[in-house]
Amino acid sequence: MPKHASLTALVALSSLALTACQKSEAPVPEAAPAAKPQSRAASTASKAIATITLSNPSDFKRTDEPYRVSFDELGLANSAATGLGIKLNGQAIASQAIDTDSDGSPDSLFTLLDINAGASVTLNVFTDMEPVAGPKRAQAEISKKTGGSWQEDPEKPGKQIYVGGQFTNVDKLTPPSQHTDHSYFIRYEGPGIESDLVGYRVYLDWRNGFDIFGKYTHDMVLQNVGQDGFDSYHEPSDWGMDILKVGSSVGSGGYGFWNGESVDRVSKVDGWDARILDNGNLYSAFNIDYKNWQINNQNVNLSATLSMHGGSRLVHTQLKLDQPLENLAIGIVKHPGTELIEGEVNITGKAYTYVASWGKQTLNDDHLGMALLFRKSDRETQTTDEHNYVSVMDVAGEDVDYYFLGAWEGEKDGIKNREALVNYLEREAEKLTLPLREQISTARSEAQKSYPVSADEALNWSKRLADSELERKTMGYHHGGWDVNRERLPKFEYDIVGLLPMAYDELNKVAPAKKYADVMPMVTGSFINDKGEIARYKLSNYNIDSVAPGRNLIRLYEKTGKEKYKIAASTLHKQLEQQPKTAEGAFWHKQKYDSQLWLDGVYMGMPFFAHYVELFDNGQGIEEVVNEFVLTRKYLRDAQTGLYYHAWDEKKQQDWANPETGLSGYFWGRGMGWLAMAVVDVLDYIPKEDTEHRQPLLDMINEMAADLKTYQDPDSGVWWQIMDKPDATGNYLESSASSMFTYFYAKAIRNGYLGDEYQPVAQKAYDGLIREFITVHSDDAVSLTNICYVAGLGFGRDGSYGYYMSEPVIANDPKGTAPFILAGIEMHKLLQP
Repeated sequence: MPKHASLTALVALSSLALTACQKSEAPVPEAAPAAKPQSRAASTASKAIATITLSNPSDFKRTDEPYRVSFDELGLANSAATGLGIKLNGQAIASQAIDTDSDGSPDSLFTLLDINAGASVTLNVFTDMEPVAGPKRAQAEISKKTGGSWQEDPEKPGKQIYVGGQFTNVDKLTPPSQHTDHSYFIRYEGPGIESDLVGYRVYLDWRNGFDIFGKYTHDMVLQNVGQDGFDSYHEPSDWGMDILKVGSSVGSGGYGFWNGESVDRVSKVDGWDARILDNGNLYSAFNIDYKNWQINNQNVNLSATLSMHGGSRLVHTQLKLDQPLENLAIGIVKHPGTELIEGEVNITGKAYTYVASWGKQTLNDDHLGMALLFRKSDRETQTTDEHNYVSVMDVAGEDVDYYFLGAWEGEKDGIKNREALVNYLEREAEKLTLPLREQISTARSEAQKSYPVSADEALNWSKRLADSELERKTMGYHHGGWDVNRERLPKFEYDIVGLLPMAYDELNKVAPAKKYADVMPMVTGSFINDKGEIARYKLSNYNIDSVAPGRNLIRLYEKTGKEKYKIAASTLHKQLEQQPKTAEGAFWHKQKYDSQLWLDGVYMGMPFFAHYVELFDNGQGIEEVVNEFVLTRKYLRDAQTGLYYHAWDEKKQQDWANPETGLSGYFWGRGMGWLAMAVVDVLDYIPKEDTEHRQPLLDMINEMAADLKTYQDPDSGVWWQIMDKPDATGNYLESSASSMFTYFYAKAIRNGYLGDEYQPVAQKAYDGLIREFITVHSDDAVSLTNICYVAGLGFGRDGSYGYYMSEPVIANDPKGTAPFILAGIEMHKLLQP
């Protein structure tokens, strides 16, 4: 099995031929190669409601690559999203309005694209377009008998079967209470879904098994399956056949409950509701609601949505529960003589991996591969029982999503051997881990933007994003709330409890409002009890990330005079006093990160440390604060570029560390962004007359300002995820680092640390933030896009270029929204006459 400790190894697989990569005969317009994504400044389309630049982050061509954009992102309410269509290179291409939230009405626009390795394409979205005719490449259906009657089964007294009548396709079905397996009521016994490569069915009864229809053709076949006899599909026909014996298993990709010894299927329920959500030419989906599943001494309502698109074997499966259920399991039938194949797990938590089986396991006695693909962090345990290969999942927030697939050697141009299956799965895992890079500009958004952005406009953008986040999730980060970004209970940590509430506090100073003033006491303050104890914090971890919220504790103490906040802040100061350090005194990032200095940690610890000693210790200890910056520059700054590496391992023992220098391999934008914010913030707490301690920091600011200017993207004005590689495949303009650098410039200029010659740099950077990353939704809420979810080193994060590309790129993460709010405030102050 190919090892891919990072996405770099995945990319290396691009030279391998995939016998399974068969495309439908229906052509899809292909992308022209492009070395570098366009900035929005270079992407315009007359009369289009949106212009979207998409880039392939892989070193192999992506065929039938799905792309979805919500009506809300396009600036359209669902009711106004009619007649939408897409043009690529001026040519209309097939697209489809789809329902992704299962509420019965379309909410997104979907299309399929062919994009060459490392290429970019620009799509234009229009209203009032004529639909593009094309072959049907996906299908979902439910078909029941009508015109007959329920009668007792003569062979099984007490059981009812449906006699007579004919099959009729329906959009929804609630089976009657007498329905069970082999009732002859539902054609092929449940909902079906297919692409032009393969089909599947789900037994809508106590078995809840997932079966595979192998296909000899790329045409749609479900409409014919079972029409000529209830069990006819078990025999070969012109279109293919039912190839899997499900038996007592969950089948291919089914779900259930792991009881510690075996999988309990979703059997004991009060009933089922099945609905077709989409049945278009490109994308199809159905939903099953399981009523009152009696399991684990609980009564759980489970909703499952299954979707497919043309050109793919994968079924995206989204499970939602109305209450937590530990040990939710997904699985693959375990047939005798099959081999379990496991994908790499030494990868970041949000990267996709897989488990698969391979062998002669079909009713046709030929080879079949089956697989589950899921994020590494979503699986708790891999195990087995008598009938299944089982993945026990971590159901965070009462939901989980994954993909399953079947790959049959009898399929037209199918996968013929184990090696081809593994190569195929490696690429599919990479495609899921690295979605297309996206930059979107909508008419609604651009109508509300103007350049250069003024002082008042800068403050307004900060307020709009702050208000939008208040509406979405900010107040949910309190101690008893939910961290929607990490899908877990909030912890006492740097972003949701530290940086974001501080941004609201700063906003309240320039635009006073109770809604802003309430955030810090209600979020950060909620973690501190009357004794000054900090919830979900452990000093002995010596995690410097946990120190960052201490800045808010000091502010709360200054505002309220409550002793509990001072006590809690003193606990964090005690941590820093005891924090492990390198030989020269640089703080380790965490206890478990032995001898490692990270850029992130300088921001997490030093502004708090400086404020604490300035307020409570008469400045005693400020030399240690300054020393942290001096050592960071000494060990992490690259003399040739002036950029800073992400981290340094004093012992040179980590797998990500250069064995000669101990340095990590790349200049990560947000890492340097943390450092840039830290150096201008620390100066707030060093008296102006203390030139001895201020001067090293002022020198560093001037040096950093010149170096950052060199790597500012000339077209957009913002910065790249990997700062010195704008043309590298997969690299992207990143908003959190760009916000941090904008904050750095604006604050440094305003305070006189930098000269006015840098003001055009700050203006260009802030204009770029608005142009590249701000999206205005249909309700005038705003979002900040293209935020790197997280980046770290060690524990599956190997520090390769592929690793930095593999972390999710998301919208409205606090690590981006908070610096953006702060950048707007600083630009407002800077630009005021």
